[in-house]
Amino acid sequence: MSAVMGALSAIFWGVILLSSLVFVHEAGHYLAARAFGMRVTEFFLGMPCRWRISHKSADHGTEVGVTPVLLGGYNRICGMEGQASPLAAQILECVARHGRVAIADIASELGFSEEQVCEQLSILVDWASVEPYYDEAAGERPSQKEWPRCVQTVERDANLLTAFDSGHDFSLDGSTLAGEPHALPGGGAEGLLALERAHTYQGKGFLARVITLLAGPVVNVVLGIALIAGVLSACGIDVASNSTVIGAVAEGSLAQASGLEAGNAVTSVAGQPCEDWDSMGQMVRDAISSGEPFVLEVQRAGQSLALTVDPASVDGDGKLGVTATIERIHPSPVQSLSLAWNYLTATLGYVAQLFQPAHTAEVVSQSTSVVGISVMASEAAASGAESFLFLMAAISLSLGIMNLIPIPPLDGGKLLIELVQLVIKRDVPMRVQGYLSYLGLALALLLFFVVLRQDIVRFVIGG
Repeated sequence: MSAVMGALSAIFWGVILLSSLVFVHEAGHYLAARAFGMRVTEFFLGMPCRWRISHKSADHGTEVGVTPVLLGGYNRICGMEGQASPLAAQILECVARHGRVAIADIASELGFSEEQVCEQLSILVDWASVEPYYDEAAGERPSQKEWPRCVQTVERDANLLTAFDSGHDFSLDGSTLAGEPHALPGGGAEGLLALERAHTYQGKGFLARVITLLAGPVVNVVLGIALIAGVLSACGIDVASNSTVIGAVAEGSLAQASGLEAGNAVTSVAGQPCEDWDSMGQMVRDAISSGEPFVLEVQRAGQSLALTVDPASVDGDGKLGVTATIERIHPSPVQSLSLAWNYLTATLGYVAQLFQPAHTAEVVSQSTSVVGISVMASEAAASGAESFLFLMAAISLSLGIMNLIPIPPLDGGKLLIELVQLVIKRDVPMRVQGYLSYLGLALALLLFFVVLRQDIVRFVIGG
């Protein structure tokens, strides 16, 4: 029964931690996309699923909600999938002219194959420029995999803005409902396609696209730093005291043989007074290295004692065998941010070692999967809010930095493609991007299963 409860606890806290961080990551992409005027049709906590609880925003049309598959989150930014061909303008104009039209009729009217039409319609639907029309009387359902018989226009105002565009006003004269024909802007079919493209990821400039891609990882890093700094400032941090009070005495050590006890305050070493731990440590090292017995004067329970330390009495490593007392301090906000920055640089160094052949195997062996993270999340939650928030901060930093690795389909891989396109001054074909994404996904899955096996052995089997 305890094993079952432990597993349920790990699942619960793992879902809470990972879903929160992925949701925040996607929120970064979402907010950046909206800030640059990109259409975003969906923003969900949880992975895509037909069962969902959602609400469609009246201001920007985005469907916001939650799915039962709480393994992260996602948003759909229009224009990140596929590239429109010259055929798209004619197809979009045909739908605008008819309002609602059968896919077969579009192909017949324009002289294209239905396969060509469906390929471009997929892109236009992704842009939220048109939408499938499901005839329930004919047995068509949004859940079906195949295309419905017809597609239709989306609701637009007099300026041709959709529900996903900022500033739309459907109360204006000249607004049209979904399925109704609408006018074309200046420039005809090509002008309409250009207008629609301008509201998508592809239609924005290089800087806007890069910022949108960076926003997710940056939000994770900022959250990690803020959590660390906040916890350190509020809860404090344990540090070794610089006083001469002994914190602990090692078993079988020279200190134990000399009668030194935890809580004793050392006042002098070999007749030389000491005021802090650092000076005391140096005096003790010098005295031990001489090999001759020496006296430690200590305060114990209000009494002064003289303890003789004979380096020859214990076979050791030349150390006294004591540690300092631990005290909790509350760093200032500036000090907390500095310590949080140290955590970030340490995480960067750790990730960098992944690409150093001499350290790759070691880094992989020390990495953990969702199983390990879930177990650690459960243990941290049991220890208290401080431990859980620290773990959340560490995972958030790792998530942000790992997403910047230049391997598709990670954000870093998409950034790499953007940089390549900037250099070659043309788009990288979607087929090439697809191959790179499959390769990157294969590498990611390989790493995932290796680390997952380690976690199963470590946390489940107990090897």
